[in-house]
Amino acid sequence: MKICFLMYPWDRIDPATNSTLRLIHEAATRQLTVAITTPNNLTVRESTAFAFCNVLKKDKKISSSIPTFYKTASFKRCKLPLAGFDVIIMRANPPLDTTALNFLDSVRNDVFIINDLDGLRIANNKLYTASFSGEATKFIPVTHVSKSIDYLEQVLDESPTEKMIMKPLNGYGGKGVIVVEKRAQQSFRSLLDFYIGSDDGNYVILQEYVEGAEKGDVRILMLNGEPIGAMRRVPAEKDIRSNIHAGGQEVKHTLTKEEKALCKAMGPQLVRDGLYLVGLDVINGKLIEVNVLSPGGITRINKLNRVKLQKQILNFVENMVSARELVTERKNTFRKVIEDAEAIGN
Repeated sequence: MKICFLMYPWDRIDPATNSTLRLIHEAATRQLTVAITTPNNLTVRESTAFAFCNVLKKDKKISSSIPTFYKTASFKRCKLPLAGFDVIIMRANPPLDTTALNFLDSVRNDVFIINDLDGLRIANNKLYTASFSGEATKFIPVTHVSKSIDYLEQVLDESPTEKMIMKPLNGYGGKGVIVVEKRAQQSFRSLLDFYIGSDDGNYVILQEYVEGAEKGDVRILMLNGEPIGAMRRVPAEKDIRSNIHAGGQEVKHTLTKEEKALCKAMGPQLVRDGLYLVGLDVINGKLIEVNVLSPGGITRINKLNRVKLQKQILNFVENMVSARELVTERKNTFRKVIEDAEAIGN
């Protein structure tokens, strides 16, 4: 199998914690052809999409130590047609590079892309949770999105709770997430002026404060609509953000009955949207965010639970590629039967 990781630059990887590196190492261990590239290295020549890739050389034994593998890996630089890969795994960091998706549109019927391009387009924003319906809606906190200062002031004033969460619509990684309280309403308009800005303005999310948020959140990794691992992320002292790179710490976590019900309710839509590998951020049984671009947590969940989630993920990828190949083979067989029957008729 030939696999391409569309990701961030290799030299920006922290080998001790990086999730993508675990996937690359697992693919290399299986002796797959592994290429890595970045959105900036996509190109089109004579109407064919290519990428300038670094292809992992297979001239040495793969170390079982992932940091050692990272340090000793050697690559060959090649310009390769994207349609020649069996799978492309999207692992670029937010924000979403829509131009990169446009390059990939031309090969989407030839290559299994995870996550699906249309899925990334519709889900890579904090409004995606509003698209869930039915049983799933009970797991979504009340959310308001606007760039109207007057309206958002009204929302806070009419809120049945004394505090709400405010964050920019286009933020990621916990940036700009704050708690706003009714007792400090006199400064709320000034905050909105800052968040929304001038001219056309930026959209702001004002969300129901979920009790227990100060104790952190739960990151749940979903694969093909099913949870495969989770961890609790505890905020640093005097911080509401539990994101690891914002100072949070991870602790072992077993999914509760309510969290399992949440996953069951969310899973079918994620699969329908082609979002096979995602991270759900959950607080007290409420879905706060869906991470679809480069969901992390593999390394930390592995360490906490003595598992190797990358094996499950690569098994899924290989099974999907095999299924696609069987469909193509079956189609070609049937085409041959029709062509033979037509020849006999002549």
